[in-house]
Amino acid sequence: ITQLAPPIQAPYQALLAALHAACFAEAWTPDAIATLVAMPGAFVGVAERDGQPVGFHISRTAADEAEIISIGVGPAARRSGVGAALLADSMNRARAAGAAALFVDVAADNAGALALYRRAGFVQVGRRPGYYAAATGAQDAMILRAALTAANRDE
Repeated sequence: ITQLAPPIQAPYQALLAALHAACFAEAWTPDAIATLVAMPGAFVGVAERDGQPVGFHISRTAADEAEIISIGVGPAARRSGVGAALLADSMNRARAAGAAALFVDVAADNAGALALYRRAGFVQVGRRPGYYAAATGAQDAMILRAALTAANRDE
């Protein structure tokens, strides 16, 4: 995982926006990415395969909590361990920044992501009805939380 530290330069903003568009129906613009990664406590990880970016996470810490703002793996690289590596990077960097817990929102119909988070120790702590727009209709967001302990460290 390549760790990027804000400020993220324009070529990387465009790269992250392109990765986001490959992963999600509602893509973020390079300017939106720039705004997110400029927030205090923000950090970014990019996964590469054969020199090409295949996934990313944008996360941030505030006090003793952290959140994954967005995490995605391009379709061709899914189910190959990239998502787990990105999640481990976010968890480890949040822990190193002093966070005791990490939160993430995930679409209730995203079985693969839910399984990944559960394997990493996340539990559901809330739900946002109709949070995500989808071709099949609005999807609820599951709010998940993981305690950042030595037991779920993956270095």
